Amino acid sequence: MSINRTMSENTPAEEATATSSTSAATTMPAESTAVLNALMEGNRRFAHGEALHPRQNPTRRHELENEQHPGAVVLSCSDSRVPPEIIFDQGLGDIFDVRTAGEILDTAVMASLDFAAEGLGVSLLFVLGHEHCGAVAATRQTLEGTVTVGGSQSAILEQVGLSLRESQNNGENTADAFERHHALRIAAEIRSRSRVIDDAVRNGKLGIAVGRYLVTTGDVELLQK
Repeated sequence: MSINRTMSENTPAEEATATSSTSAATTMPAESTAVLNALMEGNRRFAHGEALHPRQNPTRRHELENEQHPGAVVLSCSDSRVPPEIIFDQGLGDIFDVRTAGEILDTAVMASLDFAAEGLGVSLLFVLGHEHCGAVAATRQTLEGTVTVGGSQSAILEQVGLSLRESQNNGENTADAFERHHALRIAAEIRSRSRVIDDAVRNGKLGIAVGRYLVTTGDVELLQK
């Protein structure tokens, strides 16, 4: 199943959600759910060694020469082991990628996410953390005083550090817990910082999912949907 959007009008489910109230949507829109299901099914194929590598041929490339209609924007870590198109078994034009070390946010990242939601009309925002995250490990070591990191990398430590402290305040002190909490916190911060994304969620045009990729198994565990 392709997760590409078309230029068609909103689905009835989206229209009903958008017009019923201006409060935050309590359930994921139908189109967002369909895109999420396609991503998770693709991940299942990848993790089981059954990847189809869809929509990666010259025909598909030519179809996208002048336009793109991805179904999802994925904010993920820059880690070379976590390429979204591969682990979700998707093809050209399916995912709008935004990648930074530790999934950290800055003005350029927020602008990219806003563009995906408003300019491209994606129906799903997926924040993807991962197991054995180097940014999380380095931040933990820095907070413990065993490693010193300076320069521009301090921006990574600052944002990931907020997540680690929150997690520790909740009584959590494992790498797995830190990675999960960080991805969840980043997703919450995106919505609080972006009126475009918050409005899209409230109006039933965008769903937000949070997951963590397990480098040891190939699976993506869903933390929020």
